[in-house]
Amino acid sequence: MNSIHIISQSFSIIDAIRRINEIHGEPLILFVVDENNTMRGTLTDGDVRRALIKGISVNAPITDAMHCNFNFLRIGINDGVEDIQRQRELKMRLVPILDDDNHICEIINLERYYTKLPIDAVLMAGGKGERLRPLTEKTPKPLIKVGDKCIIDYNIDRLLAYGVTHISVTVNYLGEQIEEHFQKEREGVKIVTVREPKYLGTIGSIKFVETFYSDTILVMNSDLFTNIDYEDFYLHFHQHNADMSVAAVPYIVKVPYGVFNLNGHEITGVTEKPTYSYYANAGIYLIKKELFSLIPENEFFNATDFIDKLMTTRHKIIRYPISGFWIDIGQHDELARAKEMVKHMKGF
Repeated sequence: MNSIHIISQSFSIIDAIRRINEIHGEPLILFVVDENNTMRGTLTDGDVRRALIKGISVNAPITDAMHCNFNFLRIGINDGVEDIQRQRELKMRLVPILDDDNHICEIINLERYYTKLPIDAVLMAGGKGERLRPLTEKTPKPLIKVGDKCIIDYNIDRLLAYGVTHISVTVNYLGEQIEEHFQKEREGVKIVTVREPKYLGTIGSIKFVETFYSDTILVMNSDLFTNIDYEDFYLHFHQHNADMSVAAVPYIVKVPYGVFNLNGHEITGVTEKPTYSYYANAGIYLIKKELFSLIPENEFFNATDFIDKLMTTRHKIIRYPISGFWIDIGQHDELARAKEMVKHMKGF
């Protein structure tokens, strides 16, 4: 929480002007608290201007200019993803979350972040990237540049933009480079790197993440280039009360010939140049944390093995269709496509 937005009601309007002048790159909004740190009102640069126009002295207390009927969310009551979504729809910029005593627990900046998802995220970054050689002989695939950023950083930055603050990256091949890459915090968030002792597949290494802070965990490959809407993904997962949600991308097969409809050896019809639509695994999953107990310890285990096990145990697995773009940067042509695409994108 950035305390620059919090000011005591004992301060004067001129003090508030000075404080607002110190705010850079964020909404010019102050949250006014009393001596018990209880929130009493809000004050914007516009409120200050209107007060001065009315003839109120700059030495008058903030309470002469602040709004007492202010907008807020209550922790544990209406601070969920849907509630934050409504605040965004109302064009709110800074939203305080208050406890039962009206103390400010958190301030959400909806100009910087889409929302605040109550999930942990784990990015799998241990693969050798053999199909991208020679690029990956000395550089792990997640650190290959697409435009001016590494592949993995597009995913990290996007997760941060959705308010995810507990992010782990599992590493193996050339893992020391990825560990060095994440030495510094990103927007105040420490990215935790986790070493797998051997190659454990596309989900096996998750057993080495020591701590999860949320009941829902997002697991994804680190070499994806996508603008998936994580908020909609999360809401879809919970609205369907699923145990696991698998993000999927449409895959279309066009057959350039007439295809026979058969009944045994007998031809019953001909479909001319049919098109078949499928959904392919996008390598992004939302999973209930307690299900990780089904993953074997220190064994090679792919996400598809995990899906098979959940189906066998009759857990609910759903598909989430990705409506935006998605590239699995596993081969040179896919890397080239991502590099070309990023030239024409702003703010991604």
